[in-house]
Formats: sequence, structure tokens, C-alpha cells
Amino acid sequence: MTLTTRDHAMRMLGVRLRAAGLSTPELDARLLVQGVTGASDIEMLREPGTRMSDEEEARLAVFERRRLAGEPVSRILGMREFWGLPFAVTPATLDPRPDSETLVETALALLRETAEPRILDLGTGTGCLLLSLLHERADAQGTGIDISDEALAVAASNAARLDLSARVSFRRGNWTDGIGGRFDLVISNPPYIRRGDIEALEREVREHDPLLALDGGEDGLDAYRALAAAIPDVLTQTGHAVIELGEGQGEAVRAIFEPAGMAVLRIVPDLAGIPRALVAALPRG
Repeated sequence: MTLTTRDHAMRMLGVRLRAAGLSTPELDARLLVQGVTGASDIEMLREPGTRMSDEEEARLAVFERRRLAGEPVSRILGMREFWGLPFAVTPATLDPRPDSETLVETALALLRETAEPRILDLGTGTGCLLLSLLHERADAQGTGIDISDEALAVAASNAARLDLSARVSFRRGNWTDGIGGRFDLVISNPPYIRRGDIEALEREVREHDPLLALDGGEDGLDAYRALAAAIPDVLTQTGHAVIELGEGQGEAVRAIFEPAGMAVLRIVPDLAGIPRALVAALPRG
């Protein structure tokens, strides 16, 4: 029987992760210890002296090796918190980033006066954007589109975990192809990395996020061109589109959306002050 406690294991792992140059060693260590022990945040605080089992120590050693090899904690645990909710992640899905919560906050404000909104999520991945909105708006209905069957399976499992399956449907498709009807909100976090820049991305992104969710073409703007052409046909006259932007892409995306017949209303910064969400609508007379 091991004599190692949760607290000791967490502190020692944090030291080793810091020595390896990882950016958030203490947080990573806590999450990994919680991952192998099942301990809640409160239990970690109230019961720091709880001993780990031999099996838990062995699993933690495996997790440590994977983290030191550059695998993100969310990939190791198969779960990422987004908008305060748990989302499963797999190699088929983009790892949700806190920056993308800007889209959820922006969308909720836009929907404040809309009763029973219909929401369309293009490139849904884990479903984190759409499901976060449905969690906040109990009167909303949603549709998530993705080109990856594997990603759609993950999104459906996340909907079930959050008890949202009755108000959401997922289908395979290429952006809006084959979609009938119009939506009060269209939201999307499209691939926007320039193809030539992918090799220079952080290892955690380059080696673990799916290429399909990263590659925005030679200039990083291919998906925006497709979205600008497609969204006018599925948006209500009073609806809005909320589209995630890559750093420095705001004006380039504006220059794509406006000639396509969309009015760009504003560009919203994230908490770091980086322009993150483009808000567009159909022209209103």
C-alpha cells in the first residue's frame, strides 16, 4: 500500500512539470491527480492527506509521461471544461479554448430579446458553443453541423451528458449544404490557421488538434469565404451571425463578409483584448 497522499503527489508532480518548462504546472498537476483519484475540488482541499492507491499512483505515472511528452491535460483526461460545463474531447475534435467563450457571451446578449431562438452551429466539433447556449437558454433549439462523423458522435455524447439531447440535432454536412429553414443565430469557430503556419504552432496544438479543424487554407481565410457565401441563405432577417476570428484577421474577414451582402455590426474582443468574435447580420432597411 502506497504512503503517498494526494497533496504530496500533486506538489511533487507540479515541481517536475515546472522543471520541464510547462506553462501551468500546478494546475496541470492538480487536474491529473484529480483525474486518477476522482477527487473533487472540495475533497482536494478538505482531505489533502488521503492516501493514493497503488493503482492510482501507477496511472498518475502514465499521465505524467504523456504530459511531459507534450500531450495536453484535456487530451489525457478526455475532458475539457468550457463555460463551466464538462465536454468530452477526442482526437477528432478541437480542444475548446477559453477564448471561444467570448462567442457564447456575445451570442447570449444578441438573443436576449428573441423568444424560442433557433441556433445553427457550423463546424460544431465537441458541440461546446451550441450546447453552452442551449444550457443557458431552455427555450432554444439547436442544430450542429460537422463534416466529421467522429466529431458528431462526440457532440452527441456531450449533449446526452448535459441532458440536452431533446433540443438539439446533429448532422453531417459541408457548412450549410442541404439545410432547410432559417435560424435566429448562426455561430461558428471555423479553421483559420494559415496552412504554412501550422508547423510553427505550439506542440500541444500541432500534434493533438485535428488538422481539419486548424487548416484555413493558404491565407487562413477559406472557411470565412464559404461562411460569408452560405450564411445569408439560412439567417432570419433579424438574426445574427457570430464567427470566431484568428488573431489579426478582423478586417480581412470584414472585407469578405460585407461584399457577400452581410453587414458587419461589430468585432468583439476576448478577455485579453484580442478581437475574437465578428458579429454580422443581413442588411436592415
